Amino acid sequence: MRALIKWFVRTVVVAVASAVAVFFVGMRMKHPVVLDGVKRFNRDVGNKRQLQTAGTPGAYAAVVRHVGRSSGREYETPVVPVATADGFVVLLPYGTNVDWLKNLQAAGTATLVHEGVTHTVGSPEVVSTSSVAEQLPSNETRMAKLFAVDQCVVLRSVS
Repeated sequence: MRALIKWFVRTVVVAVASAVAVFFVGMRMKHPVVLDGVKRFNRDVGNKRQLQTAGTPGAYAAVVRHVGRSSGREYETPVVPVATADGFVVLLPYGTNVDWLKNLQAAGTATLVHEGVTHTVGSPEVVSTSSVAEQLPSNETRMAKLFAVDQCVVLRSVS
């Protein structure tokens, strides 16, 4: 019985380690299957939980409110912005093929709720992460390097 338990524990550890390795390597390599799977999981599970606190003071994430480019429907998506002198920078771990960014680019503006304050943002500009690295805190820079996030979007505050 003890041997069976040891075998089971080893098998579970190997399975979990393999899943973590596939996730990490897939995200770094921008493998479409991994990116799509992570995006789908976040859309169906993670974002719903994140939206419960996103945008409130002290929350990890903010909320970007945007209008669907085809449907005209209003959406809310959690993002992790970094405040800058003239707006915000948002890292794009899944690349530019995300609906909230496409909707923002089509509309030109959106609303960002960050730290309990509502901001109108616009003029979305996709730039290389290295070009704004000096504006990012060290933890965001480390995550960008770890997951090979080479693009971000600059959102300027609209008065």
